[in-house]
Amino acid sequence: MAGRIPEDIQDQTFDLIVVGAGINGAGIARDAVLRGLKVLLLDKGDLSSGTSSWSSRLIHGGLRYLEYYEFYLVRESLSDREKLLRMAPHLVKPMPFVVPIYEHNKRGPKMVRLGMIAFDLLSFDKSLETHRMLGRDEALRTVPGLNPEGLRGAALYYDCQVEYAERLVVENAISAREHGAVVLTYARVERLVLEDGAVRGVEFADALGNGRTYTVRAPVTVNVSGPWVDRVLASLDTPGVEPDAGRFMGGTKGTHLVVDPFPGAPAEVLYYEAISDNRPILVIPWNGRYLIGTTDIRYEGDLDLVVGDEGEIRYLLQETNALIPEAKLTREDVLFTYSGVRPLPYNPEGEAGGVTRSHVVFDHAEGRSAAGGKVKSASAEFPQVGGLLSIIGGKLTTYRNLARQTTDAVFKKLGRKAPPSATDRVPLPGGALRDFDAFSAEFKARSGLSEMLASRLLKIYGARADDVLAEAGGEPSLKLPLTSPATVETALMGCEVLYAFRREMAQTLADVLLRRSMVAYGPDVALDVADAAAEVAVEHLGWSRKRAEREVRQYREWIERYTPRALATAGLSPEGGERA
Repeated sequence: MAGRIPEDIQDQTFDLIVVGAGINGAGIARDAVLRGLKVLLLDKGDLSSGTSSWSSRLIHGGLRYLEYYEFYLVRESLSDREKLLRMAPHLVKPMPFVVPIYEHNKRGPKMVRLGMIAFDLLSFDKSLETHRMLGRDEALRTVPGLNPEGLRGAALYYDCQVEYAERLVVENAISAREHGAVVLTYARVERLVLEDGAVRGVEFADALGNGRTYTVRAPVTVNVSGPWVDRVLASLDTPGVEPDAGRFMGGTKGTHLVVDPFPGAPAEVLYYEAISDNRPILVIPWNGRYLIGTTDIRYEGDLDLVVGDEGEIRYLLQETNALIPEAKLTREDVLFTYSGVRPLPYNPEGEAGGVTRSHVVFDHAEGRSAAGGKVKSASAEFPQVGGLLSIIGGKLTTYRNLARQTTDAVFKKLGRKAPPSATDRVPLPGGALRDFDAFSAEFKARSGLSEMLASRLLKIYGARADDVLAEAGGEPSLKLPLTSPATVETALMGCEVLYAFRREMAQTLADVLLRRSMVAYGPDVALDVADAAAEVAVEHLGWSRKRAEREVRQYREWIERYTPRALATAGLSPEGGERA
């Protein structure tokens, strides 16, 4: 890890420090640096190693927000959805959605139709098709696996999916770095530096090295650490004020299941109103399998270890089996689960699902929102300090708009006129193509790879697929899958391992498997390829055998929170040995 953190980092001058490298933090860093600011982006873990990895992986217009009259949020979501389709065509793809309407639903066909009309009107500039209402028989022809009992009809509309949300974060961070930002992962913020009533920077520790601490300064710091916002604020040493005086965050836990294709499985995303509690449940074709979620439970536990419990798993399986009776899914069918905490504003009253999904850019000097909605919190007890913004809430779909609003607020605090945002004009690295389909055909013809391997690189890296291959140099073995048999979702190549470390800021084996190559989301959660990937690092990056073994062990320990079937059925401990 030598040289990972610049030796002169404490002497560098920054306009802005961004704490948190999820989708919103990476998006803010990119927006700010494209507008000419000197930016430092920090995260205590890897890029996208928190909430951004645990979503339903949809770039959606927010249909359900209409229920809470959040029309602005729906319009904002639909607008940003269109921009992302252009900016990242390799990652963001249109998907058909079907909303089955049952007798137990709170909203009947007429109300659903009104919602669909409003959705279409709010997406007046969309490139996707408009909705269609389906009668009962047509709904069953469209999705034959649906439970016919009590079915009244359905709505068919189009939204988008980002299979690999992590890649969206990574590409924003890479773009930020390529335009001049300093991006440091595994840089844990220990405290906010307060001087003369204003935050003037941060002190952070190297979480991968010997724990050395560094103090860096900037006139503005943005705390965009998601569910950890209050933890970062607690590090602010303010005389006479209790560390936990103010509370901004009150996130809810969401759990997803991943299963293989099953009888009655749909070709479309099913957006279903659960029988037991009328919560929305999604059954999503994803990554060659199916993603089922999600729960929405108030959470006060350990933010660094969020695990789906058996009650949530039973709930999701029961509701899926009620929707698609021939599925007959059991606990043994669950390949793995993942859980995260939504970074929502603190609101202890009412239903968890009713907490607003809008965001707030909170200005601590003013004690109020600088952009976005309002936030109910104990913020009145928090001291008013200058130089500090905190982000409460935010969604994967609308990260660009949040980033634009935040950067506007930063320029205002700097006393400078803000140039217009350029994030909708400058494509993401993998999306820098005039015609993605034409590029894909050309790449497949010249790459020398099988259709499956070429498709894999295009799906993950887009325009930079050639760069990934270039890491192989003259070694053909680095262009072959590290496991056999392999699928487009699991066929990790050695050149990808090298590309992740050399070009995409990966620092650990887990970074490569979970957030660069995406093979951790295959059926075996990359337990079948971890050793081979570490061996590539030994042979080509100078890793010691001891480090390789440690990295594999640490990956196994981390992936246990996904409760993977592959780990249980193999009877393996995280160390790779037999369980006692």
